[in-house]
Amino acid sequence: MSLFKKMMASVGVGAATVDTRLFKESLLPGELVQGEVHITGGDIQQDIDEIYIYVITHYERESNNNKTKEECILLKHRLTEPFTIEPQETKVYPFTFQLPYATPLTIGRQPVYLRTGLDIKNAIDPGDSDYIEVKPHPLMSNVLEAITSLGFQLYKVDCEFNRRLGQPYPFVQEFEFRPQGQFRKYVDELEVIFFLRENEMEVLLEVDKRKRGFAGMLEEAFDMDERYMRFHLSENDENRPTQELAIWIEQMIMKSIG
Repeated sequence: MSLFKKMMASVGVGAATVDTRLFKESLLPGELVQGEVHITGGDIQQDIDEIYIYVITHYERESNNNKTKEECILLKHRLTEPFTIEPQETKVYPFTFQLPYATPLTIGRQPVYLRTGLDIKNAIDPGDSDYIEVKPHPLMSNVLEAITSLGFQLYKVDCEFNRRLGQPYPFVQEFEFRPQGQFRKYVDELEVIFFLRENEMEVLLEVDKRKRGFAGMLEEAFDMDERYMRFHLSENDENRPTQELAIWIEQMIMKSIG
């Protein structure tokens, strides 16, 4: 083993490489992530301390009227014990782990991706990033369809810092709707936050009432124009008719603006 090759490998030239291959790139929150990690040796023998897979997303934090994007590690999966990879050798490691239920949906430009890396002492760790699509869980789809059927149009989805509501992460994903139908005269916007768990889902609705005259200005000044409602759905509600769920949500909105 030449000293030159060893030195070059330490800065990533001629070092081992990693390639993650997912069996399925479109997933639901809580679904199993399965695939293989392919390791190919470089020009020299290298000792690998571990292979790790991170599930990562981003969220926005506002401070002093400025918004910054921050990275959030949703999960770290350790794949191997220490091992040695010989020059040009190929090793394949299968993996299976559960995508966290609190993983945000990749609607709009919200990214969720897997970052795979090799932990190599005294060297730059090679890595690989693979973006995945996270689709709505059936319970989420039911609520989104019900709200849409009431004349609300989804116009914004983002992940924002919220230490109070965020569980178990420091952010929540907000789905913001604007009324196009019967609620247009009374509601500025409707915000929805999902808290999905193994066999149930909690939904937080925030109704922002349309301001009307001086009384409306006072309500806005004291944040009295916002109404919060919570309700729960279980796995038994997955096949619940959309119309039935829409009537229930409609009644809650009407009560909040009455």
